[in-house]
Amino acid sequence: MPWIKVNGVELSYELSGPSGSPVVVFSNSLGTTMAMWDWVVPALRGRYRILRYDTRGHGRSQVLDEPITVDDLADDLLGLLDALRISRAHVVGLSLGGMTGQVLASRDPDRVISLTLMATSAYMPSQQSWNERASLVRAQGMGAIVEATMGRWFTAGYPAQAPACVLPIRDAFLSIDPVGYAVCCNAIGCMDLRPVIHQIAAPTLVIAGADDPATPVAMAEEIRTLVPDAEMIVLPRAAHLLAVEQAERTGASLASFLDQHREVRTEEAPGATPFEVGLQNRKSVLGEDHVERSLATAGAFAQPWQDFITRTAWGEVWGDPRLPWKTRSLVTLAMMVALHREEEFKLHVRPALRNGVSVGELQSLLLQSAIYAGVPAANAAFRWVREVLGDE
Repeated sequence: MPWIKVNGVELSYELSGPSGSPVVVFSNSLGTTMAMWDWVVPALRGRYRILRYDTRGHGRSQVLDEPITVDDLADDLLGLLDALRISRAHVVGLSLGGMTGQVLASRDPDRVISLTLMATSAYMPSQQSWNERASLVRAQGMGAIVEATMGRWFTAGYPAQAPACVLPIRDAFLSIDPVGYAVCCNAIGCMDLRPVIHQIAAPTLVIAGADDPATPVAMAEEIRTLVPDAEMIVLPRAAHLLAVEQAERTGASLASFLDQHREVRTEEAPGATPFEVGLQNRKSVLGEDHVERSLATAGAFAQPWQDFITRTAWGEVWGDPRLPWKTRSLVTLAMMVALHREEEFKLHVRPALRNGVSVGELQSLLLQSAIYAGVPAANAAFRWVREVLGDE
């Protein structure tokens, strides 16, 4: 993932999805990285251009041991949008990311198409408790608070039910630099956005977890009453990290809200050629390593072919936002079954899962293929899936 220096700090970011589609920028919570959105992003793939970044002091972004405010975090996000020449974006933030979004939308309303605030608050008392937490992690590291944090982030029993989701989040938390975490704790402690969020003009959705002890429903309700015409959803069986625990409901609610306020993005990367636009989409779906290998081994004779499929298949077709990438993945797999194209089918299996196709949906697709393309074709496709995914 690339870095870019904005507002005096180097931020790690990831930008993917069809060029020309509206941009959705995701801002992560305290103690997480951009990977916390992995379970929500598939709901938007193929219709929106997705920008994720690590908040300063988190993940691969730079750690600076200097006092900041949430305004500084909003300046980081604004600088990132400016550097990538994104004039307007849908802003989505959870917890600290939601605080960042509130500041940006209050202060720079022309830059925000819509605002989605998840498990967050406009005010988090008390400053002393946040300063004490900052001092604790500086002295003893992230392990000193990991158990208490996981208890706030997930409902009881969920970690045992979904270890594949929780363990990466826990590991990421333990890998956060204590200094970066502490600096952001101090920023939350001195924050009070209640006097300014009435200035938010963008359509706003507030999503709260019914069982969130960190930012309870009452805090979400306070935001709803202060932000003009804000909508609010309370998700059952969800604690603080609802974008993980209730990813499907969160993704569906977010996609529905964004679709209501969809705005066509007209700007493109300055000087981008049709090949470059298609190349970005191709890498987003198939993965950078595969695409780079294909280009490197093409040779002079096949280079015009690589140029053609990159511009046409990946620029014009996969770049058309009228069909989400999940749908395009399903259509592609179905056609490869019917035409018995083993190599291309196998190539698209894992990308389909990344684009939001579940294993159950893949299984259902192959069963339907048996009816319309023939039992031998579906039988081969089931074998191909096993060869690609193995025990998965």
